[in-house]
Amino acid sequence: MAADRFRRLLLPGLAFKAVVIGGGYATGREIAEFFLPAGPWGGLAAMMLATVIWSVVAAATFRFAHAVGARDYRHFFKSLLGRAWILFEVAYGLFVIIILAVFGAAAGAIAQAMLAAPALLGTCALMLGIVGCVAFGNAGVERVFLWVSVLLYATYGAFLYLSVSSTGERIAAAFAAAPPPSGDWALGGVTYAGYNIVGAVIVLPVTRHFRSGRDAVAAGLLAGPLAMAPALLFFAGMTAFLPEIASAVLPSDDILSRLGHPAFHVLFQAMIFAALLESGTGAVHAINERIARTGITLSRARRAGAALLLLAPCMLVADRIGLVSLIASGYRVLAWTLIAIYVVPLMAMAVFRRRPFPLPETP
Repeated sequence: MAADRFRRLLLPGLAFKAVVIGGGYATGREIAEFFLPAGPWGGLAAMMLATVIWSVVAAATFRFAHAVGARDYRHFFKSLLGRAWILFEVAYGLFVIIILAVFGAAAGAIAQAMLAAPALLGTCALMLGIVGCVAFGNAGVERVFLWVSVLLYATYGAFLYLSVSSTGERIAAAFAAAPPPSGDWALGGVTYAGYNIVGAVIVLPVTRHFRSGRDAVAAGLLAGPLAMAPALLFFAGMTAFLPEIASAVLPSDDILSRLGHPAFHVLFQAMIFAALLESGTGAVHAINERIARTGITLSRARRAGAALLLLAPCMLVADRIGLVSLIASGYRVLAWTLIAIYVVPLMAMAVFRRRPFPLPETP
């Protein structure tokens, strides 16, 4: 019974966390980009706003998907947008190119920082790891989400403990000296939530365990806090090193070097690599499931081959473009595009229809 409840209520949220945590979140680069400019209290408010948006939209997404029987994004958007579903296909293609390039760049940066190895080595290691994970289909991907989540939450909890032990006074001073939220903190929260919320559609294959619409709504509401909790812990630790930490390419590496715990430094970077692995696995698995739903039988070899064909060109981009520029230039435009073609129609459907999401799939 406990395992069944876990699959129905917690697994979708952990899968959503797996998709959004990726390269910039896990390394702290996205937190520095979207939340630190607003200061301690403004950044915290922006994170709370993003969490609420994630929960509400994830709940609506899971509920709609359960109602129409969608287990992949193609079925979902054919039911939501009709013939205009192809717009999401195009936007998602761009999204995958950007995030896989970011993941590859982050893996390369970790290899350089920790092993003094060529960046290409880290990128190739991540690429092969994702290929191996997606080859085993839904069951293998769900196991990745579970065990990486255990490692991730434990590591972030330990990070907060070490940060408070070493720099607790600086963290308290940063919040005490900071003004209340003002300026464009809300824009940072909405933008960050906007391009990440697509994760709720990407993880639809794991919603196969839902028994009712109530399961779908409950899992969606839990997804926001589950996904944002590690970022909140990391953000608190980062405030001790303002303002210089805001410009660091790998804030996590910078902070861990200052804390002076070499063994934990290695563990944290291993956790980041694992987070990149589960994020990339989720994004690529969604495409494999979209292919499988067209009637093509995907064996393990075919799943692995399709993943490799997707990953190789995307991650080669990471060798030419830096991590910071990828996040700063690509994500904001994509965020507002996804809000327009996904979030707005979905919420309009939720608000204006008398019954919750009764539409069948559009032929």
